[in-house]
Amino acid sequence: MNKAISVQSKTAKLTVVGAGPGDIELITLKAIKALENADVVLYDALVNPDLLEYAKGAELLFVGKRKGCYAYHQDQINELIVSYATQKGHVVRLKGGDPFIFGRGTEEMEYAVKYGLEVAMVPGISSSYAVPAMQNIPLTKRGASESFWVITGTTKKHALSEDVKLAAQSNATVVILMGMSKLSQITKIFTAANKPNTPIAIIQNGTREDEKIGVGTISSIEAIVEKQGLSNPAIIVIGEVVNHRTALLALQSELNESY
Repeated sequence: MNKAISVQSKTAKLTVVGAGPGDIELITLKAIKALENADVVLYDALVNPDLLEYAKGAELLFVGKRKGCYAYHQDQINELIVSYATQKGHVVRLKGGDPFIFGRGTEEMEYAVKYGLEVAMVPGISSSYAVPAMQNIPLTKRGASESFWVITGTTKKHALSEDVKLAAQSNATVVILMGMSKLSQITKIFTAANKPNTPIAIIQNGTREDEKIGVGTISSIEAIVEKQGLSNPAIIVIGEVVNHRTALLALQSELNESY
């Protein structure tokens, strides 16, 4: 009886939490505290499962997508959030990277509010900049790039974003998420913009132990991807800033040889 009273007295709440790009050390203290206080955790495929250790005592449910197979569709996830929050209290929706950058965090919060839930958001370290950074690729650099675009490779209609064409006309660094299936289209767009020699890096499983990277140019990257077997989940980085990594590695190699 006491247990029933304690459950009923809990506030129905949703906290959308960013889990970071994959490395378990790249999560915020605020995110860890949210997990520690969760009654239920609904987590995605790109979340490092080791992070679930912080949610001791919480009910855990995988709601992610793997290789095109959905554990639950978005409408079902929305309903699960409301149902669990109403029954058990605090629901943490744990998402890879930052939930407000192509993470549908806004959609889930809006749905929860309609059903009277309290909502909160804990930003995460976005893979869009963290994954390149961990490979020594800056998104901006004096003399190379003054700005950057972060674009989804696959829109709601499963098409390549039209913004890629606009970005290809600029001198900015271009970061494309969820774009590996559209790589041929992307290279054609940059080639048409007279940029076949622009440096490009593709980083698979960024910040994780099984991370892989392929570096080349717009004209060579598809062959590199095939040779190295690169695939999703991966981030595409296009721009002169990719050369910073190459130059740094060369300098390190020279220094090592001199000792």
